[in-house]
Amino acid sequence: MAGLREIVFDTETTGFDSQGADRITELGCIELIDWLPTGEQFHAYIDPERDVPDKVVQITGLTTAFLRGKPKFGERADDFLEFIGDSPLVAHNAKFDMGFINAELRRVRKDEIPEHRFIDTLAMANKKYPGSPASLDALCKRFDISLSDRDKHGAIIDSELLARVYLELRGGRERSLGLEPNAEQVERVAPQSAHGRPSPLPSLLSAAEKSAHEAFMAESGGSELWDRVLRRMDGRR
Repeated sequence: MAGLREIVFDTETTGFDSQGADRITELGCIELIDWLPTGEQFHAYIDPERDVPDKVVQITGLTTAFLRGKPKFGERADDFLEFIGDSPLVAHNAKFDMGFINAELRRVRKDEIPEHRFIDTLAMANKKYPGSPASLDALCKRFDISLSDRDKHGAIIDSELLARVYLELRGGRERSLGLEPNAEQVERVAPQSAHGRPSPLPSLLSAAEKSAHEAFMAESGGSELWDRVLRRMDGRR
């Protein structure tokens, strides 16, 4: 039976105003089954149809020139929706990404994704570690997840990092491998009472072996118990 499918995703944008002039510039999605990446991904650079501010370029490395001519969101919307299917969507500060995704979907006359489908790892971290830093970088440091491959913020690499953080927030690799007892996984087996055979098995003793044993028992004084055993092995009552 297939396990739990979830999609960890991240967006890069031109700014913070999802309901105004800001747009998505990059979209990255990682498929998880039972909290582990499967290797299946969706990744797209998006032409925001506007200039990218210099301060944003410093963070993401995505320039106006690089993004110009890339597919517009509407050209990748069906591919994105097909990839995520009806799976839960995991994001860090999910309201931010949800706001941008749904704003873009509205622009191309697609149904918005309902809020209940989003899982917010920022909220999870704040609940689990109240008062502690809960940025993605801070959580990577907490869980000893290397940031060496990340020099800029990027949707796909941040999704890969978040997938590892999400696993730790869910209890770590041991839980994902099913090593913790689970009421749904425990099968109780009722004890079975023993039943005798409807008919005894045939004796495995040869006639010569049985005669030799009977002679030995007779010479040693015999035994009523052993005589009964031999009769039962022979199928006699």
